Amino acid sequence: MAIELKTASAPAPGAKTLSWPAWAPARRAGISGRERMFFSERLALLLETGGALEPSLRALGRQTENPQLKTVIGALADEVLEGRSFSQALARHPDCFSSTYVNLVQASEQGGFLPRVLEELKGLEERRERLRSNLSTAFSYPAFLSVFSLAVIIFVLVVVFPKFGSLFETIRDELPLSTRVLMGASDLLCHYWIVILALTLALAVGLARWLGSVQGREVVDRVKLRLPLVRSIFIEVYLVQVLRVLSLSLASGVSVPDALRSCRDVVDNRSFRRFLGGLERHVAEGRGLAVGFEEADFIPAMAREIVRTGEETGNLATVMDRTALFYERDLEKKVVMVAKIVEPLMLLVMGVVVGLIVASLILPIFKLSRAVH
Repeated sequence: MAIELKTASAPAPGAKTLSWPAWAPARRAGISGRERMFFSERLALLLETGGALEPSLRALGRQTENPQLKTVIGALADEVLEGRSFSQALARHPDCFSSTYVNLVQASEQGGFLPRVLEELKGLEERRERLRSNLSTAFSYPAFLSVFSLAVIIFVLVVVFPKFGSLFETIRDELPLSTRVLMGASDLLCHYWIVILALTLALAVGLARWLGSVQGREVVDRVKLRLPLVRSIFIEVYLVQVLRVLSLSLASGVSVPDALRSCRDVVDNRSFRRFLGGLERHVAEGRGLAVGFEEADFIPAMAREIVRTGEETGNLATVMDRTALFYERDLEKKVVMVAKIVEPLMLLVMGVVVGLIVASLILPIFKLSRAVH
């Protein structure tokens, strides 16, 4: 099950968006995380050296080789030249810059510390990309083993077993059950492969449509927070993203309600979003963040206690930053641990399947050999 680290936000009024089929799996529009890191880091450097915003954007546009990013930077420079603030210009490109990005830039414009916030945003994106890379690395090998095992099984059934079909016909009634089952599967694949392929494609399209529906995404999001082996990994992925955005937002002067709304744009899990919506209601009612964290039973106890302490001491931004760092390290350990558990299990399953197939071929051959002698 994939873990998506979401960064895009809802379109701003008047912004142009590209249509995408409702049934298709979600895709990432706009610029990539690495391109956003390049943009934030280089623009911060240009501004720190004394450059004005619009000329700095023009210079940055000349430096980038990515045509899509170059177009976006050119549009930003034009909008700033027309008199819009930088945050207003960014908000017109919601497929490239999340509401978190826009809110932090807006706060920095008011406080006069835009270069520092851009550096912080670059660091936030860098940590997100590192987390994405760690997760992909941990689960890519088990995924490869699964695909390889399936390919081996199909090859044996389609290529190897048909060659023994006529040989085994003389002792079909004496064949082991596993051999008869595999021969039946081989005949089915060889004679009805077009039907099987069509059914597989239809099932894949149907599954994609369902996963793209509101009901399908809701089910998947609930499963992510309940699946025994990876439940804690999903929760910590979302928690780290929320804590990082809250910490950076509060430290930059963004209000708590605005910071929480930004968090909802960062997390793609609907169940977790409802938790964030509950936090917004608690803050609006004057009850504070800690109460909302306490009511969420899936949030780790330590995180609930730290948020309560940070709120009581008025040091939420620092506390959340330290807590996010702790859970980032803990998440890395858990990902490695799960990978160490899954990989041997996959090898074991693969060994059992291959052993069963080999035994289903060798045992009948031994029987034929004894019959001949």
